Amino acid sequence: MKTRKVFLAVSITALIVTIVLISLKAYYVVVAIVVGTLLIGHRELWSLLKRRKLPPIDERVQENTNKSIRNGFIFFVIAIAFLMLPFSVKLVEAPDTVQVLGGLFISAGAVYLLSYLFYDRVEPKLAEGKLKMLRTFVLITGISFGAFIISVFLHNAIYGLFIHFLGADFWERVGLGDEPVFFFVAIISALSFAVGIIGTLVLFIKGLFSKTP
Repeated sequence: MKTRKVFLAVSITALIVTIVLISLKAYYVVVAIVVGTLLIGHRELWSLLKRRKLPPIDERVQENTNKSIRNGFIFFVIAIAFLMLPFSVKLVEAPDTVQVLGGLFISAGAVYLLSYLFYDRVEPKLAEGKLKMLRTFVLITGISFGAFIISVFLHNAIYGLFIHFLGADFWERVGLGDEPVFFFVAIISALSFAVGIIGTLVLFIKGLFSKTP
């Protein structure tokens, strides 16, 4: 009964918010909320379609859900912090707030879903060594992505500052043509991100479809 009440409350709230946002023509946020609701309630919706009843919430499901929500929230906060960098120095002109928020909500929902799948189906099936390797690849992916964003920001900022204070032809005078250090760091970060995301996906999919640990 408690599960049904929570599910109905979330569904009704999402429906009301969706109607209000449609009236405000915030269509991207509407899409994000609908997708996010489907991602968060995927377990309940699947059970309703397959068994015509809501699944019970035991201690393990509750713990997995709480950890997944935590991961989605942390991702949302960190993503906002990184997105403020290009906006703060006007590297991005006239940002579309609705589209940005829509993308963030959808991404946070995807992080929630992937986290839940990890805690529920991947983690119990992977051996300890594979789990450590998976966490290492996830760490490489996150660090390299953050380093790429910061490197692009610093590259553009330093390039613009030298031009502003030392003249438009500064980089040509020193024979470089562009700021080299953070440009190189950005390339290395992009390559590291590719390695991290490929390794993460391989181990994640292997654990997802594995039958025995």
